[in-house]
Amino acid sequence: MAARWRKLVSSTGLSRSSHLLSANAPDIWIFGGELLPRQPVGNDIDLVGMGTESEEIGIKTLPASAGAPSARVGSASVTANGRIWLFSGRGGLAMDPIEENGSLWQYNPATYEWQQFFTKSLAYPTSRSYHAMTFDGEKTIYVHAGCPSQGRLSDLWAFNIETLTWTELPSAPGPARGGTSIAFCKGQLYRLGGFDGKSEQGGELDIYDPDAKKWNTVTFTADGIHGPEARSVATLLAVQLPGKEHALVTMFGERDPSSLGHAGAGKMLDDVWVFDIKSSNWSRIEFSEQSATPAARGWFAADVSRQSDGDAIIVHGGLAEDNTRLGDVWRLDFS
Repeated sequence: MAARWRKLVSSTGLSRSSHLLSANAPDIWIFGGELLPRQPVGNDIDLVGMGTESEEIGIKTLPASAGAPSARVGSASVTANGRIWLFSGRGGLAMDPIEENGSLWQYNPATYEWQQFFTKSLAYPTSRSYHAMTFDGEKTIYVHAGCPSQGRLSDLWAFNIETLTWTELPSAPGPARGGTSIAFCKGQLYRLGGFDGKSEQGGELDIYDPDAKKWNTVTFTADGIHGPEARSVATLLAVQLPGKEHALVTMFGERDPSSLGHAGAGKMLDDVWVFDIKSSNWSRIEFSEQSATPAARGWFAADVSRQSDGDAIIVHGGLAEDNTRLGDVWRLDFS
């Protein structure tokens, strides 16, 4: 499979990590994150146009509207039916998980307005950061794992955007972890990677069947040759490739944590892998040495931009190996 990177824009004003991104065509919406460790950048939204190769990409900052969520890092979001939904994260003076009693925030790109949706459920997921979210394309948002006030989680919850209710589902296989990635594709939920407090996880793609309410695991050799290396704070995205085939894509991430913890940068990856759902095989995408490609990074944000002729992936920011926050925005197209 062939693919091509194109840098859309780079700006110091967009430099950050541990933030959110929604590629809600034709624009890119960026929220939250940090420029310095444990210091949220604010709760404005940065709007970046996708444009064409011949157009100049515009960047605009939209001041936080009344009733916007507080500034936070390590949150997670999905785009569902044209609206951006986010859950939890950490913030405040103590930089603890923000407890909002199971509520989610919804952003309407058409009106530039936030709305907080309170759940009708008595049971709901605890507040957390560096968790993962995905949407099933119909009415269910999944929230998985992450870091509460102490330790790490392996739980899985489903939120119905029509009834505003939570349902707790069977937990994923251990170990509990933060910085994991999930994606929903062809009726199944997939989970890859993460950090359990000691090491990055790899060599296993965990799959949840919503109908059977059961997990199973596909194993692979995580050597960077036959399959992606173990990693955390990466991404896992479901894409429709040219020819209408569906696949999973993972890229980048941290493969060896920093001795400074959250205050430092570990060893980062710069690779891109595609998982063929039918054959259960990984393929690494090779890029021409002459073409520009994004620098290695973790703690970045990525999303799928739905296209009629095959999806594109948008990547923004993150933490580089030299412990600097990046402000570049890239687009990956498949052919």
